[in-house]
Amino acid sequence: MKDSSGTAASSGNAIGPWRAAGSALTTTIACSVPVFLVGGLAVQIGEELHFSPAGLGLAVSAYFGASALASVPAGALVERYGSTRIARAGIALAVVSLLAVAVAARSLWSLIAILALGAGANAMGQLASNTSLSRHVPVRRQGLSFGVKQAAIPVSTLIAGAAVPIVALTVGWRWAFVAAAVGAAGALWLVPVEGDDPRKSSADREERATAALVVIGIAATLAAGSANALGTFLVDAAVARGISPGPAGLSLTLGSAVCVAARVSGGWQADLFPARQVAVIAALLAAGAVGLALLAAPGLPALIVGVVLGFGLGWSWPGLMNFAVVRLHPQAPAAATSITQTGVYAGGCIGPLGLGAVASGADYPAMWTVAAVAMLGAAALMVVGSRMLRKLS
Repeated sequence: MKDSSGTAASSGNAIGPWRAAGSALTTTIACSVPVFLVGGLAVQIGEELHFSPAGLGLAVSAYFGASALASVPAGALVERYGSTRIARAGIALAVVSLLAVAVAARSLWSLIAILALGAGANAMGQLASNTSLSRHVPVRRQGLSFGVKQAAIPVSTLIAGAAVPIVALTVGWRWAFVAAAVGAAGALWLVPVEGDDPRKSSADREERATAALVVIGIAATLAAGSANALGTFLVDAAVARGISPGPAGLSLTLGSAVCVAARVSGGWQADLFPARQVAVIAALLAAGAVGLALLAAPGLPALIVGVVLGFGLGWSWPGLMNFAVVRLHPQAPAAATSITQTGVYAGGCIGPLGLGAVASGADYPAMWTVAAVAMLGAAALMVVGSRMLRKLS
């Protein structure tokens, strides 16, 4: 609920905006780190559990597929029980998942089962954080807060990468999961106790808003699928075109750094021009499509520019999407963003699998072309869905 001064307020205990933002950041990191830690330690885990990169892709796809299935139920739980309880439940589930991998992952299939069962933590943490930010951060700073929160995803990747030399190569990869579980458990004490104020809306309005959110969710599926495929296949595709793995990997690192900066700076500009965010998202997706198309061209310059545009900008929009959806649908932020977040998770699941099949059946240039077309389609659908939402505001 927003007060007359443009700040977010809650009934019950008042939560400061900095505390709410800090909790959202740590909750998001804690709830999403299991899958990124598996990716970062894939070499060590794969050697012991005897699976190939294809097996890793299957495990990650299963995780995001389960996250997609859990997203809408998690949103309903947040609306019913409040963001504090669900954030803590998500963190606890992530801790259990991390410890289960450390103790019980003895094959690829057991690893997949553990990740899938723990994927609900990701959905719960994301949606509880969205609700907390929407209700306790001043409206004029919500764009920045959502941008910083979404930057937690690349931060999780950096944590996973740092775990390789610090823990995995010294005492073993299983201890890296134990250490991550201890760190994630610490986030429990950073979740503030909130007096959540559930909102209700008319059934007619909710039905029409759901249709608009589904359109935005489909757009998110197309965009997330294309961006995730870039992160999955870039190095192998570059090597196939005659570029050495070193420059290919560094270009992806550069793209990730641009992505972090774009997510934070994008949130900052959202607070200055809140009504223009759909146009900004569409522009980012269009730039991402250009980048993906450039990846079909040979040569290192095309690779670098393609990654900066395709990954750095084409994957920088989730925070803006959450901000725009919450701003246009404030009466139930968890329920609203659960629908669009389902699209993001679905893209993470089916994008690499579907585009990987295109690469196998044709070649990588064909795959990048299909991904570029999908991202352009996402830009168009994002505009359509937002216009549908605006008619309800």
